[in-house]
Amino acid sequence: MALMTGEQYIESIRKMNMQVYMFGKKVDCPVDDPILRPSLNSVRMTYDLAQMPEYQDLMTAISPETGKVINRFTHIHRSTGDLVKKVKMQRLLGQKTAACFQRCVGMDAFNAVYSTTYETDKKYGTHYHDNFVKFMLYVQEHDLTVDGAMTDPKGDRSKAPHEQADPDIFLRVVERRPDGIVVRGAKAHQTGVLNSHEVIVMPTISMKPKDKDYAVSFAVPMDTPGIYMIIGRQSCDTRKTEGSEMDVGNAEFGGVEALTVFDDVFVPNDRIFQNGETEFSGMMVERFAGYHRQSYGGCKVGVGDVLIGAAAVAADYNGAAKASHVKDKLIEMTHLNETLYCCGIACSAEGHPTESGAYLIDLLLANVCKQNVTRFPYEIVRLAEDIAGGLMVTAPSEADFRDPKLGPVIEKYLKGVNGVSTENRLRILRLIENLALGTAAVGYRTESMHGAGSPQAQRIMTAR
Repeated sequence: MALMTGEQYIESIRKMNMQVYMFGKKVDCPVDDPILRPSLNSVRMTYDLAQMPEYQDLMTAISPETGKVINRFTHIHRSTGDLVKKVKMQRLLGQKTAACFQRCVGMDAFNAVYSTTYETDKKYGTHYHDNFVKFMLYVQEHDLTVDGAMTDPKGDRSKAPHEQADPDIFLRVVERRPDGIVVRGAKAHQTGVLNSHEVIVMPTISMKPKDKDYAVSFAVPMDTPGIYMIIGRQSCDTRKTEGSEMDVGNAEFGGVEALTVFDDVFVPNDRIFQNGETEFSGMMVERFAGYHRQSYGGCKVGVGDVLIGAAAVAADYNGAAKASHVKDKLIEMTHLNETLYCCGIACSAEGHPTESGAYLIDLLLANVCKQNVTRFPYEIVRLAEDIAGGLMVTAPSEADFRDPKLGPVIEKYLKGVNGVSTENRLRILRLIENLALGTAAVGYRTESMHGAGSPQAQRIMTAR
């Protein structure tokens, strides 16, 4: 099969029978739900850009196994050049969507599981790597979107998985059968899981021998019986149901997270990548975290580009573009954003091959990258809010703006510089609001803090 088009991707998700719940009700058709559809559009962009000749060098790669063109999100990094292109691709997609495009987690899981299974098989004579390569080729052939699921709810953080009052608070194997395993538990904060064909599950922490049942990795389709998702709330999410494009800020694109429950899900043997090898759970976690922390040097920078541009436009519309302090703030925002990009490129350029032949980033620099991401976007947002002004959060609704009586009043009193309509001024302010406080903030501001591990996780790795 050739690379899927964006429309083919949408229809492939539509055909899946996923179990999705939101606001206490089952969502009958997630693809067409107004709250959820913008997140699907963001993933679609990863397919649309791969079809465009000008972006194919970044968006696609040649599979060494088949010699065919594949989407880079399904590729195993074979050089530092691959690692660098990954970051550049992520920045491009951040610029195009101004949101989380959701496929990074699966790509990072792909690469972590590939090298870890190779070394597990080398020690134990297992067949996990063969299982994964078979799965990888299937994903590449059908151009599928794969999510990565690592974060367990964790319960009492002071206790190991086997010590928890509720043994299901970490995902675990509850039954081992001749033809596979049965797993139970949940994965939290699952970005893009709703828009994925498959999910790769990984352990969330290093495991000790007593936690053998929790040292498990596998892949299953998202409509496998026993899997269901509970969608997470986002700030301003119900604005998408009001019929106002302006008030949403970024009406076309967005992100989505879910609590994903595995209620006695069967996993066949050929889809298992780890099953009790506790000493390799830490390796898988460390490598995935490293890859994902590298990712933030691309995706967050691309969204930052949009925010900086929007702030500059707001300054123009406010008539403040020539003010020296505004110029200095835009320079500072750019400096911080490009510093994040430097870290993403540096940890890629300093990468090295693992025993499997797949390339791993420089783990120290990847953790430095993510540590900066837990700080710099907050300052970029603060400066953008400063430049935009208070109208960003006090502007009337689009319904008021379209009202025959109120509209002319809003037009009169909220106008900025001559030559720019009041509507355009309000639109750019709503975009900034969306990036700073609204649904896109999940993929930029707050997610910069906790995605790929909280700040302390990077400090622990830096010390190590």
